Amino acid sequence: MDIEILAFGIAKDIVKGSTFRMKLPAESTVGNLKAQLCATYPEFERLASFAVAVNESYQQDDFTISEQDEVVIIPPVSGG
Repeated sequence: MDIEILAFGIAKDIVKGSTFRMKLPAESTVGNLKAQLCATYPEFERLASFAVAVNESYQQDDFTISEQDEVVIIPPVSGG
């Protein structure tokens, strides 16, 4: 399946844009997506963590993604 992904913060810098597309096997999970992101963009492995939201809700690694879902990468937030 081909999904569109939105990226924010440092994730946007890593993928060099605010949106991009990624091919994943059917029935892929958030965990599969994270693994593919790290394989394609090794900079993701250097982050302390990053979250994935699907359809405006944070999801755990076992959540199954479908092609029409809105997928967002949310990097760790720091501040003062």
